[in-house]
Amino acid sequence: MVEELAAAGAALVAAGAVYVMAAARIVKQYERGVVFRLGRLRPEVRGPGFTLVVPFVDKLRKVNMQIVTMPVPAQEGITRDNVTVRVDAVVYFQVTSPADAVVRVEDYRFAVSQMAQTSLRSIIGKSDLDDLLSNREKLNQGLELMIDSPAVEWGVGIDRVEIKDVSLPETMKRSMARQAEADRERRARVINADAELQASKKLAEAAQQMADTPAALQLRLLQTVVAVAAEKNSTLVLPFPVELLRFLERAQQQLPQTPGGSDSGQG
Repeated sequence: MVEELAAAGAALVAAGAVYVMAAARIVKQYERGVVFRLGRLRPEVRGPGFTLVVPFVDKLRKVNMQIVTMPVPAQEGITRDNVTVRVDAVVYFQVTSPADAVVRVEDYRFAVSQMAQTSLRSIIGKSDLDDLLSNREKLNQGLELMIDSPAVEWGVGIDRVEIKDVSLPETMKRSMARQAEADRERRARVINADAELQASKKLAEAAQQMADTPAALQLRLLQTVVAVAAEKNSTLVLPFPVELLRFLERAQQQLPQTPGGSDSGQG
């Protein structure tokens, strides 16, 4: 009798161990478990850690709750100003409702990918080329709203959407390069013209000042001579100013007659 009870106890323990092994499930920290019992969704969502299900009755499906980084393949389209471009993007999303992500859509990753591609083509057709190149923040927000609206029903929340690159045809690149070069040349000419205008005003003021003070012209001439004389490989030709001759002539006229000249005349 004792042997039969021991055998029954051992069988019961073995059966319990097999049951626990069949029912035991481990849910990781970044996962949530959705349980189907005979095909019907159970209301409770299993959290991370050790959990048990009914073998052959319950089916546990794990859902990743991490943020997913999904690249959107490059989409080719025509902008509103009739320019053909290729645009690619990246979508960051996360499952917010594990039950909806499993029940409401067959494959939420594929659904988000297709919605992102469709929305990206729509954004290309509604935008100008300048917006795609310089106003990406606004386009990113519009793209996020377009993807997030249907994704909410799938239990998925869109964290952010970023346009990565805009590829232009070679002819458009050359046209934009010529336009940029012409714009830079225009700015250079305007700056040069402003400099010439300012220089001419300063030269006019200097000429007026020299006209009021003729000696300033001589000082300026001497400064120029000093600057040119510093170059030893050049020959300096110095013009004799007419003003200096007039100055010497006036000085000669102002000299008094010497007494010796009058004595010699009397002898």
